[in-house]
Amino acid sequence: MSTPTVQFGVDTFADAMTDLSGRVLSDAETLRRTVDHGVLAEAVGLDFFSVGEHYRSDMLDSAPPVILAAIAGRTSRILLGTSVTVLSTQDPVRVFHQYSTLDAISDGRAELVVGRASTIDSFPLFGFDLTDYERLFDENLDLWVRLMREQPVTWSGSTRAALGAQTLYPRVEGGSLPTWVGVGGSPDSVVRAARYNLPLMIAIIGGSPSRFAGHVDLFYRALAQFGHPQLPVGQHAIGHVAETDAEAAEVFWPAWRTTMTRAAGERGSRAPTPESYRNEIETGALMIGSPETVATKIAECVRTLNLSRFDLKYALAPLPWEHGARSIELYGREVVPRVRELLGEYSPIERVSAFVTGG
Repeated sequence: MSTPTVQFGVDTFADAMTDLSGRVLSDAETLRRTVDHGVLAEAVGLDFFSVGEHYRSDMLDSAPPVILAAIAGRTSRILLGTSVTVLSTQDPVRVFHQYSTLDAISDGRAELVVGRASTIDSFPLFGFDLTDYERLFDENLDLWVRLMREQPVTWSGSTRAALGAQTLYPRVEGGSLPTWVGVGGSPDSVVRAARYNLPLMIAIIGGSPSRFAGHVDLFYRALAQFGHPQLPVGQHAIGHVAETDAEAAEVFWPAWRTTMTRAAGERGSRAPTPESYRNEIETGALMIGSPETVATKIAECVRTLNLSRFDLKYALAPLPWEHGARSIELYGREVVPRVRELLGEYSPIERVSAFVTGG
C-alpha cells in the first residue's frame, strides 16, 4: 500500500465528555467513547489516531497504550500513536515494552510523539524534581533513540540504572518504532530533534501558524548541518468541524472557554473572551468551521509549513461525544478529500530537498 504524500489524522486526550442532553459521562464511558472515536477514524478513511498523556480530572489519557490497544483490536489499517509521550517522567525501557507490544498486536501500526510536557502534573506524581526538567528529557531521549537503533544497548546516565548489552522483548518487527519529537515553540527543542535525526511535530495552540515557519527553516538547516537527510514536519492543531461556520463556532465555544480558562488560571495568562475566540478562528490556530473553511485553512498550513502530516485535536472537555464523532466524520469524509484537492501535486519531500540544497 502506497503512503500518501500528506497524512491526516485526529488525536484526543480522552477529554471528559458529556452527551447532547448535558449529562456528564463517567470516566469509563468517556474512555469507551474514545475507543469508538478511534474506530470511526479508520472507517472515514483517516491515516492515524493519536492519544495524549495527562494526569488530570478532565483528561483521561493516563494510560495511552491501553486505549490504543483497545482500538487496535477493532481496526486493521489506521496508524495508532501518541500525540505526546511525556518521556521526561517515563522510563524509556518501559515505554519500549509497552509500544513494541502494541506494535505486535496492531501488526506494525504503533508510533510515538515524544515531548517534555506542557503541564507538569507527572513530575510530582511520579516523584521527579522539576529542576531536572531538561536533564530528564535529554537523557531519556538519548536512551530511547539508542533502544530504537542499537539493540543490544549499553548505556549509562544519571537519571536511571545503566544498561549493559541489553536486548528488549518483544522485538519490533520493522526494526524500530516511528518516533517524532513534539515541540511547542522552543528553538532548542527543534535543534534537538534534528540532532537525533527525528521528524518534527509542532504543536500550535494559538496565534497564526505562519509564525512557526522560522522553526521549520531552523529544523531543515540543523538537519543539514548535522549531516542528516530531510525529515517530515507535522502540525498538531485544535479544531472542530460542523455543517456551517456558525454552528462549529457555537458548539465548540463552551469547551474552549472551559479549557482555556483553566489554563489561564494555572499559567497566569488571560482567560478567553468571545472576541479572542473569534480572532483565533479567523486568523489564528483554531481549525473551526464548515468543511470548506477548515479544508482551506489546513491546506494553507500544509503549504506554509511544508507539512507531511496534519493532526487535528477534535475535542476538548466537556464537548458532547456526539459532536466529536460528527467532527471526525466530516473531517475524514469531506475535509481531507478537499484538502488533497486544494493541494494538487504538492510534495513536501521535493520541496524540502529544494529548500535545503537551494535548488
